[in-house]
Amino acid sequence: MASLRIPKNVRSYLLPGSMLLAGAGCLAAGLLPWPAFASLAGRTAPILAFVVAMTVVTELVDDAGLFRVLTDRISALGRGSVFVLWLFVLALSAIATAFLSLDTTAVLVTPVVVLLAVHAKIPPLPFALSTVWLANTASLFLPVSNLSNLLAQSNMSLSPLGFARLMWAPAAVGVVVPSLLLWLAFRRDLRGRYGPQPVHAASDRTVLRASAGTLFVLLPALVSGVPVAVPAALAAGFLVAMFVVRRPSALRWSMLPWRPLMLTAGLFMVVETLHAHGLTRALAPAAGAGETFPDLLRLAALGAGSANIANNLPAYLALEPAAGSPLRLGALLIGVNLGPLISPWASLATLLWHERLQSLNLRVRWGGFAVAGAAVIVLALPLAVLALWLGNGMP
Repeated sequence: MASLRIPKNVRSYLLPGSMLLAGAGCLAAGLLPWPAFASLAGRTAPILAFVVAMTVVTELVDDAGLFRVLTDRISALGRGSVFVLWLFVLALSAIATAFLSLDTTAVLVTPVVVLLAVHAKIPPLPFALSTVWLANTASLFLPVSNLSNLLAQSNMSLSPLGFARLMWAPAAVGVVVPSLLLWLAFRRDLRGRYGPQPVHAASDRTVLRASAGTLFVLLPALVSGVPVAVPAALAAGFLVAMFVVRRPSALRWSMLPWRPLMLTAGLFMVVETLHAHGLTRALAPAAGAGETFPDLLRLAALGAGSANIANNLPAYLALEPAAGSPLRLGALLIGVNLGPLISPWASLATLLWHERLQSLNLRVRWGGFAVAGAAVIVLALPLAVLALWLGNGMP
């Protein structure tokens, strides 16, 4: 008797669908009180709307060819030096993560960067690791860099620039330390020269220019203090309208982030249910309560460990009530943003990155990935917490 095989595209929805059903079941059974659900929905609905709008924007900008054009420019600016090219890849990864989110770096920057290395006959692994490490560790700069940042910002009562002032120093550590470790590990591969690379011609230069202009206007709007869902929705609406006119075949339902939305909405409800039944009290002793450097490091380490056991989003949601102040929330963000470098499920960005590598026939050994990631965490986590404390909390 032949075994029943579930298609891969169906399997990819099993976990998100199960989580969403679990959350809906908690609500239907009364385990999640309706007032708590209403408060949760009021807080998270604008954030999920932003996620949808930004996903549409980045997918259409990518379809317009902007990321390929950027890598062409990077290749030219590298002037044949592999090391200089790698530095530009680091910069692209950090900027894309800061302004467009870590998932954008994992999904859209990774393929073009890896293909750039392959075509230039450069070992692609250091380029691939650069994108996934910085997708996670460079996600402290702005609220829009990471979903957990947006959740924290709503508790901190800070503007986007206020958030950046709080987190810029640990965010800088999150870029510098992984980059130095990557250079030490792959310095032999990052030497030498590469030849001229082919230039990708845009199929529709009007669409390309309009997409670039949209991002040029959108990025400062995201840090202007206006609710981020508003400029993101306007940008998405403009790009969709333009593609309806010039390239309707590019518009497809699959560009919407169905799996992340289902997973995130389910996690929100499940963790809120646990909070309603004593999760905050259970975690309080482990999380501590102070704002000294050891107290902040303790909370950050707990966030990092929880992220690698489960995932960074439920880790943040579970520990958020135990944080309390903006400084402690900053330490928790350091843990759940810098920490997911060991287990593949620690962040959605890592899983999406791995999917892209598989499609490019580039294999990653998870054992080596975990050991290297642990080295980054051991060095970067205390330095980032120290930077946060010295910049904001030290008497």
